Amino acid sequence: MPVVTLQHRRLERLVGKGIDEILAMLPYIALDIEEEGNDYVKVEYNPNRPDFSTDYGIARALRGIMGIEVGLPKLNLVESSVATFNVDASVYSIRPYILALVALDGRMDDEDLRQLISMQEDLHMGIGRKRRKASIGLHDYDKVDGPFYYTTESKDFKFIPLNSAREMSMQEILASMDVGKAYGHIIKDHARYPIIKDAKGNVLSFPPIVNAELTRVTEHTRNMLVEVTATDLNTARDVLAVIAVTLSDMGFKVASVSINYDGYTITTPDMSHRRMSLPMDRLSLLGLDIDRKEVIECLRRSRLDVDEGKGKGEGEGEEVDGSIECLVPRYRVDIIHWIDLVEEVAIGYNISRFEPRYPRLKAMGSRDRTLKVLDDARSVMVGLGMLEVMNFNLVSMLMQYEMVGRRMDSNSLVVEESKSKEHEVLRDSLIPSLLAVLSRNVHEPYPQRLFEIGKVFSRVGESIREEWSIGVVIAHSNANYTEARSYLQAFLHTLFGIDVETEPVDEPPYESGKAAEILFKDKMIGSIGEVSSRVLSNFRIRVPVSAFEVIISRLIAK
Repeated sequence: MPVVTLQHRRLERLVGKGIDEILAMLPYIALDIEEEGNDYVKVEYNPNRPDFSTDYGIARALRGIMGIEVGLPKLNLVESSVATFNVDASVYSIRPYILALVALDGRMDDEDLRQLISMQEDLHMGIGRKRRKASIGLHDYDKVDGPFYYTTESKDFKFIPLNSAREMSMQEILASMDVGKAYGHIIKDHARYPIIKDAKGNVLSFPPIVNAELTRVTEHTRNMLVEVTATDLNTARDVLAVIAVTLSDMGFKVASVSINYDGYTITTPDMSHRRMSLPMDRLSLLGLDIDRKEVIECLRRSRLDVDEGKGKGEGEGEEVDGSIECLVPRYRVDIIHWIDLVEEVAIGYNISRFEPRYPRLKAMGSRDRTLKVLDDARSVMVGLGMLEVMNFNLVSMLMQYEMVGRRMDSNSLVVEESKSKEHEVLRDSLIPSLLAVLSRNVHEPYPQRLFEIGKVFSRVGESIREEWSIGVVIAHSNANYTEARSYLQAFLHTLFGIDVETEPVDEPPYESGKAAEILFKDKMIGSIGEVSSRVLSNFRIRVPVSAFEVIISRLIAK
């Protein structure tokens, strides 16, 4: 989870309250305090709230929840477009989208700059998916001249990258710079690389890798160009919206930019709010007795608002169908469903005001019977000197069938278009996996007595059956059927107090004439035998192995 450091004095200035009152409210806007110092606090925030990546965003939420400033935040926007980007078709197959804004007439101190860069990296790691989906470039707008061009260049193209004093080719940047090594895999398979230039040919950025040294942003920067390149347009819009509202809170005027694609033009950033309907009856989930007016107040404390013009029912902002038309600010990318609006009502109400209640239904919980039996089964096997192992339910066809001499049938459950040879089929027996464990431990001392409790899967008509099973393997120079049978009897007597019968059978992975089905009340519940020499050879196991498997679910259901 990302962590942001907040300075006490800055918080007090941004919120307008004392630090003790502020710190007390942080948990109620879903921020966990990780560390407290004399003049700072470190808080952990959920990645679905990227607007919390700076103290400006946190202060914005606190002002709302504390009733200082409610409703949709007021943004310092410039109506007219002040810059233009021309997008070349060569980027479409690499990183097709670019959005931008220009922040004007701002003032930053060292802490502002630190938080801005920290926000940039948090956005990269979070909704930017480590720059794969979206990456951000911050530039000193006064160092460049528009219009700007988003195009591609050959790998040999050179410019001076950020934190370097000399020109480097784009290929050299990927090979030698830390940032190139970390993110070069995103674009390395393309013949040409994306580049952003100004009207004079000056390089601004090599996205998503590194900016140019020319446009380095410092605390002296007064006008800033922000560009977001992406493989997903909605992600780019989300990222730019979070940056725009933060820069507005910092005192910048946020101006729009025209982006010219082949045949159409878009203007960014789009900070228009979204409309979402909140059904009033859904608020019963909170267990609160609050009226419509208080619901609207709660929404406004969460920095949302309602469309009062839509109010056609009894209450302000309520429609005829009993729902409230909510206005969601563009930077709130976490709100996607009515249940998110219910949560915002709870936060606006203040979680500390909720009163815990005992449930009306009085019932005592107890451990599931099947899980209790499985725990007891483990205890019995450990008591018999066995060592438990755990394997994956998805295994390879080679191990599950071919290496043990079994054939797949219509009941086998195969993964369609599996991405890995190791995860092709669901297990219908535990014995192959246990033999694989023995094969990886041939250099360990013997005897080796292993067991596993896991699920086995089979097809029954159109449905899938899952059953709990126990598999046991015994490996040493004298391992035989008789020893396996003695462990089987001890296990079943101790755990279930039952006797079983065995019926000779000839089936893999067992040696012919040394295997049997395990029967209980004339129903097959498992198998037992000595593993055949051919199977042992396939697994490169050099000592005899006896084994048994019992489907415990069939005994629990007895």
